[in-house]
Amino acid sequence: MPANDEYVIEILKDVGLMSQEQAHDLAGRTGGLNMVETLIKEGIVSAEDVARTLASQNGMDFVDLALVTPSPELVNLLSPETARRYKTVPVSEHDGSLVLAIADPMDFEAFDSIGFLLERPVEFVCAVPSQIKDKLDRLYPLGLEELGNVAITEEEENTAEDDAPIIRLVSNMLIEAQNNRASDIHIEPMEKRLRIRYRIDGNLQEMQSPPKKLQGAIISRLKIMTSSMNIAEKRVPQDGRIQVKVGEKTIDLRVSSVPTVHGESIVMRILDKSSLMLGLPELGFMSDDQATFERLVQMPDGIILVTGPTGSGKTTTLYGCLNYMNRPDRKIITVEEPVEYQMTGINQVQVNTEVGMTFAAALRSMLRQAPNIVMLGEIRDKETAEIAINASLTGHLVLSTLHTNDAPAAVARLVDIGVQPFLVSSAVRGIIAQRLVRKLCANCKVPGEMSEYELRVLNLDASQLSKASVMRPAGCEKCRGKGFRGRMGIFEIFVADDDIRQMINRNATTLQLRQRTREMGMRTLREDGIRKVLAGLTTPEEVISSTMGESH
Repeated sequence: MPANDEYVIEILKDVGLMSQEQAHDLAGRTGGLNMVETLIKEGIVSAEDVARTLASQNGMDFVDLALVTPSPELVNLLSPETARRYKTVPVSEHDGSLVLAIADPMDFEAFDSIGFLLERPVEFVCAVPSQIKDKLDRLYPLGLEELGNVAITEEEENTAEDDAPIIRLVSNMLIEAQNNRASDIHIEPMEKRLRIRYRIDGNLQEMQSPPKKLQGAIISRLKIMTSSMNIAEKRVPQDGRIQVKVGEKTIDLRVSSVPTVHGESIVMRILDKSSLMLGLPELGFMSDDQATFERLVQMPDGIILVTGPTGSGKTTTLYGCLNYMNRPDRKIITVEEPVEYQMTGINQVQVNTEVGMTFAAALRSMLRQAPNIVMLGEIRDKETAEIAINASLTGHLVLSTLHTNDAPAAVARLVDIGVQPFLVSSAVRGIIAQRLVRKLCANCKVPGEMSEYELRVLNLDASQLSKASVMRPAGCEKCRGKGFRGRMGIFEIFVADDDIRQMINRNATTLQLRQRTREMGMRTLREDGIRKVLAGLTTPEEVISSTMGESH
């Protein structure tokens, strides 16, 4: 039996299933080893007697698995990996809880971990170990436990058995995050618990958390997986990367640890390479904006900037742009800090300030490689901006990002960091400002109405709604009941023509530039968002919240 033999013998004596004399005789013949197995083998008690007794003593029900045939739906709730690791099988559902049979009613690790892994309430009943083994062999045949799991290295296979549960727990956490399309995993130590949150479609959602006592082991496991983080150092921030295989898919994770009052907080950013293959419509461009954007990126030289706050999807747009332009007849080089996604056919350079490989130094060197297209992760100082502009004026198309709230403000930002206005006017071809809004789940969205407040804030009237398809979230299994699935961009595209260049040369203000571009037909972020609300792609609340600071 899994439970301690001496403890079981004492219980069997207390309930009258064996005498003191039988216990002494048994201990003498076995030397205290395998006592319960010997009891069962010699027919003094049955395996069912022992299981029923342990169940009763631990306040659990006993179940005869010979009389149980779980449905395929219940079997699929438990992965082969988890079922075999914890020697447990599904029995039924009761008041919303999954009832699981377990051989050892004192396996506290199983009690703590299985509910966390399944993200639902779990009840346990006790069963005979041999029956559980038979059910495991029948319901979860050997060989299936590897399906869908994170690839385990040869080094991990040799890990001490005591560490195996943590390895599997962390692996299942990564699988779950990937299956839920999470962009980040947040592991946050609280005073009395360990909080796990996933960022899904831009919003943090709390998940069922593991026991607080596993905090140190989980964080250590993640540090070991990165290979570049010091497992013994808990006083300073650290960074690293992890590459794992989930089924047939390889994903990269960027890991950051920060010491907090109650332990190290870990954030893992999931870098899913599938986002690189997004086309311009998937990024959120409407057909007319897409045509304008395609015209910009087909120019032979100049600078195209993507602007917005942190988390507004600038990097995804740049990578989508590179994917669109990546052809055998073009040489593309990027300078990034760090290189988040590795793209086939593109030369990517990672900034390393410790050895002098700054943005500016890398950009100078890469221009000797005769590229057609250059992508800079970010323009953040005068030196980098001037080199980028000089590159654009010598026959290169330069793509980069800038932190500004809207498109016209990017011109003022370049001048503020020290670039001469005549250089800005000569180099800049277009500026794209963007935000992200959640997309309504296509499977469950339903027709809806706009409130008076929404109409007023978005400056709409009833006549504009006559041909609209305003939709609202409902919630279904595909979107985990949220009503939203995925995100899309809303855009503001600033195109520099001769009038705009002359205004930049004359040090025109951001307000003057904005007024001129509005006269030329530029839609604001909010106006592009309104188009997507009226097309039934997102909700008024999403557009209002993401453009709250926009002036009209």
